[in-house]
Amino acid sequence: MVLHYIYDPLCGWCYGAKPLVQAAQAVLPVIAHAGGMMSGANRQRVSSQLRNYVMPHDRRIAEYTGQPFGEAYFEGLLRDDTAIFDSTPPIAAVMAAETVDGRGLELLGRLQTAHYLEGRRIADESVLLEFARQMGYAGEAFLAAFQSVDTEQHIKASRALLAQLGGQGFPTFALERDGQFTLVDISPWLGKPQAFAAWLGQSVEVNGAGESPALCGLDGCA
Repeated sequence: MVLHYIYDPLCGWCYGAKPLVQAAQAVLPVIAHAGGMMSGANRQRVSSQLRNYVMPHDRRIAEYTGQPFGEAYFEGLLRDDTAIFDSTPPIAAVMAAETVDGRGLELLGRLQTAHYLEGRRIADESVLLEFARQMGYAGEAFLAAFQSVDTEQHIKASRALLAQLGGQGFPTFALERDGQFTLVDISPWLGKPQAFAAWLGQSVEVNGAGESPALCGLDGCA
């Protein structure tokens, strides 16, 4: 049995689900698929409009999940009108880490913390390489992997999987068993990673996700 995780690095609800992903990894394989929520035409420069749009959602995510959001994010990054929110560079970094040694989800977790707690600009290549080195990657080898991954094709395949599953946005989780997929509604488990891991460990049959409040749309967190 495998848990598929369709995410975006700039999705607040995906950050809220980070402890669930980490707990799940102790139970079964987790395969990450990046959806490119703020890639291409959807990349945005930070502005007062963007800040006013995301802050209420982020505060709700913090309340609902217990995940910390830092002042460096709210009062630093979200006020930095030179910063760009672009999903593609961090997706490429996660794909590179996965290619090198299978630690893509570990790097994703680090980048989520960097963005939402530390207010770092995770669309900047220099920042991505900094965190890769902190995780022990050799700079040149990681950069080569980073530059060689095909993010466009990966995002296209991830969105095709999302459509196949009937998922509505990010994050979407689905258990695959013997080639059969079952959507997992994570909303009852947010803030309860150990309970989620125990549930997964019992291999409980799941009967669809239904409406979940823990969701970012395909083009943004609403």
